[in-house]
Amino acid sequence: MSAPISNIRPKPDAVLVDIADYASKAKISSAEAYNTARLCLIDTLGCGFEALSYPACTKLMGPVVPGATMAGGAKVPGTSFQLDPVMAAFNIGCMIRWLDFNDTWLAAEWGHPSDNLGGILAMADYLSRQAVAAGKKPLVMRDVLTGMIKAHEIQGVIALENSFNRVGLDHVVLVKVASTAVVASMLGLTRDEIINAVSNAWVDGQSLRTYRHSPNTGSRKSWAAGDATSRAVRLALMAAKGEMGYPSVLSAKGWGFYDVLFKGQPFKFTRKFGSYVMENVLFKISFPAEFHAQTAVECAIQLHPQVKDRLNEINKVVITTHESAIRIIDKKGPLNNPADRDHCIQYMAAIGLIKGNLTAADYEDDVAHDPRVDALRDKMECIEHKPWSQDYLDPQKRSIANAIQVFFKDGSKTGNVAVEYPIGHRRRRKDGIPLLEAKFRTNLARRFPEKQRAAIEALCSDQKKLEATPVNEFVDLMVI
Repeated sequence: MSAPISNIRPKPDAVLVDIADYASKAKISSAEAYNTARLCLIDTLGCGFEALSYPACTKLMGPVVPGATMAGGAKVPGTSFQLDPVMAAFNIGCMIRWLDFNDTWLAAEWGHPSDNLGGILAMADYLSRQAVAAGKKPLVMRDVLTGMIKAHEIQGVIALENSFNRVGLDHVVLVKVASTAVVASMLGLTRDEIINAVSNAWVDGQSLRTYRHSPNTGSRKSWAAGDATSRAVRLALMAAKGEMGYPSVLSAKGWGFYDVLFKGQPFKFTRKFGSYVMENVLFKISFPAEFHAQTAVECAIQLHPQVKDRLNEINKVVITTHESAIRIIDKKGPLNNPADRDHCIQYMAAIGLIKGNLTAADYEDDVAHDPRVDALRDKMECIEHKPWSQDYLDPQKRSIANAIQVFFKDGSKTGNVAVEYPIGHRRRRKDGIPLLEAKFRTNLARRFPEKQRAAIEALCSDQKKLEATPVNEFVDLMVI
């Protein structure tokens, strides 16, 4: 007969404690982290402004039911909506992620740490408006940047050695956990209350990756992060009201996260929380493409002049890549929607070869139905280069390498064009920043009249002035 399980409530799992202590107590001293966070802020919001041009995104914006607005609530940049902070977080998170164009973190688990901005900015704006109404000082944008650095770090450090995709779970679980911790800290919760909130983020049933993979790829992958960061705001607000937590949510025998969802394995950590992730985050600057394919698109565009007039003469296209790309975006057969296409390395490479560019509009049906696209996809094969798979995981390199070579029916061929580090990589940051700023200006122009976008751009280009700006005033600059 087995011994009964003790009903003595245990101490909180060490992971919960570490997350709560970091979120509430850590001091960030890295100037590089703050400057990168500013770049991340403008790039992330810019991605959202571009997404607001797409009806598939805007149909999900606004209150959960018509008319459910909130005076004194959080405003949604680029729109006229003012909502409760939970729904505002969903709106901001949804528009940020819609086009798969915001920042990326690649490790054992990949993801997009700027997804957390949905919850962080919504809560900061809400708290600031409430403070001003009560005659108190609002939060300033340095508080938002600090929250971004910490959310990036929580999500990214957990992702370094722990693969959720290998057990079928989506990376947005880490958005939920990171956002919960940071938002709970912004609310001024105690250490124990933050632990309670974060434990509830882990105890939630987690999203399956079904919507990211064949044959079910669909648009949920564009709003899943908004859902996660808005859920984080909800859990933090519940903890603020005294809702209890679950101290051994990860380690409980038989019922905890490790046993139920992680094949009995505890999380592994190779570094403590600091500011490493923000300093090393990857920006999607040139193309709204799943990040494992960014360098493949660069290769394709380089080859475009050599192949654009010989498309009918192509016999074979070889894409040399790394293991994660093959596992996630090596895709044959029909592609059913834009979400399907922006997660297919063959599709993205084909567009680059045919057009010499890749934009968000290239995932829409009118481009996808060009018969040259699928004809070219059918001639492609992906091959893993194992050293690149190793360099992808090497913390000193974190490469995302791809190469493309085109073979023609007459026996001739192009050179094998290889790119190891995309333009948004830290190793190419100097080259990337001017392009990132240009991307932001383009996205501002999509949404705002000249005077308004000039004011936004001037503020966002001044690190010191931006950090001192009250959050509610910053957001007010971006209201339509």
